[in-house]
This record gives sequence, C-alpha cells and structure tokens, in this order.
Amino acid sequence: MRKARGFTLIEILVVITIIALITSVAAVTYAQLGKQSRDAKRKADLEQIRAALEMYRSNDTNNQYPAHAAGNCSPYPALSGGYIGTMPADPKSGSNYYYNCTVTTTGYTVGAYLETTSTGSCGSCGTSNCNYCVGPYGKI
Repeated sequence: MRKARGFTLIEILVVITIIALITSVAAVTYAQLGKQSRDAKRKADLEQIRAALEMYRSNDTNNQYPAHAAGNCSPYPALSGGYIGTMPADPKSGSNYYYNCTVTTTGYTVGAYLETTSTGSCGSCGTSNCNYCVGPYGKI
C-alpha cells in the first residue's frame, strides 16, 4: 500500500504567493480602470457644457456667450433654459471636485480635475486645480 501524500509547506506558500500577486495586480488594474472611466465621463461632460454654450451663442442676437463668474458651473441658469437638461456633476460621488466655468460674453474656459493626469492647471476645481480644460476652439 502506498501512503497518501499531502502538500508540503513550501508548495502551499508558493501557491498562496502566486494567488496574492494575481489578486494585487487585478486590484490595481481595476482601480486604474475606474479612474479612466471617470475621466472619460468628465471629458464628455465638458463637451456637453461646451455644446450648450455654443448653442446659446448661435441663438443669441448679439452672438455672445452667457456670462458666468469663475467658479462652480452648477447652477448655471442661462443654460438650463433648454440648452442643457441638467448640469452635469463630477462622477466621483462625495468628492470635493466640481466643474469650473469661467464664461465671458466673448469666450469661455470649462475645466475639470482628471485623476489620471497630473500636469497642467487652468483654474480651481474644488479642492484641486483643474488639469483639463476646453474652450471655444477645443482643448486648452
């Protein structure tokens, strides 16, 4: 008769180490994908605000943008009159970030804080500087 053989301590430790490595790589990748998806939503939101501003200007008799003091885009009463359904908010719930709108009658800058980019500064987006902004001619 053969004796039943179990796993050695070394074999168990190797398997546990491999599982831990795979789990940690998956967790980091998942977190990075979450940041990238929120950044894509932020960029889409800025394009939505930009489109609303351009529609307002094209309908305005003086060909001007609706002035808005520098700061949080929400609320923005001039755009809520049919140009944009609801003003988008930052996708990270409970965050201290918001979209920054600086609009004069001749131009605008709309900005957001992207989590995956650390360069650039084009205004204040809550507790951080905006590092992605759009204007009348596209990305600034």
